Order: sequence, then C-alpha cells, then structure tokens
Amino acid sequence: MEFNILHLIVGSLLFFVLFFGIAFILNMLLRKTWVMAFIYPFIVFLIVDDFTFGNYFTNTAWALQELGTNLLQLKMMDIVMLSMGFIGTIVSGIVIRTLRSKGYQMF
Repeated sequence: MEFNILHLIVGSLLFFVLFFGIAFILNMLLRKTWVMAFIYPFIVFLIVDDFTFGNYFTNTAWALQELGTNLLQLKMMDIVMLSMGFIGTIVSGIVIRTLRSKGYQMF
C-alpha cells in the first residue's frame, strides 16, 4: 500500500474532529472533564484488534497477546492518526475547562 501524505492529513484531521466532538459531548453530559481521555485507549484497542470483544473474557491471554502484536505492527501513518484522536480528546477537555471557568454552564 502506498503512503500518501494527503491521506495522512485528511485522516488525522478527521480523527481529531471526530474524537474532539465525541469528547466534548460526553464532557457536557457527564460533567467529567477528562472521561474521554481515559476511555480513548480502550477505543484504540477495539480499533486495532481484529477479533470479537468477547475474546477478552473467554480467551484473555491469547487476546492480550494478539492485541500486543497488533499494536507493535502499526504503521507510522496509523500511529499519527490515532494520536491525533487522543489529542482531540485532550483539546476537548481543555476547551470545556476554559468555557466553565469563563462562566458558561453546559447542561
């Protein structure tokens, strides 16, 4: 598969905006500023693994070993996009905190 800088830029921007939006909404509804930042690694695990979620409970050792192997085999393009999603969750927390400190009450 060919590396394309345009795919990297568009994919990174999409991951940033997607997870910024999800985190912003969760922060407003749950009133917990950093909840999505703690949930995000589990979302990455679900994106990276290629087996069903139930395998984590039925065959835990194999699932964790397979997850570790898949994480180590990620390409730089994938790492950058997933990192941009995490940065989106962090920026969302900062924005929510700033808005709350300036007096905006959200839900």
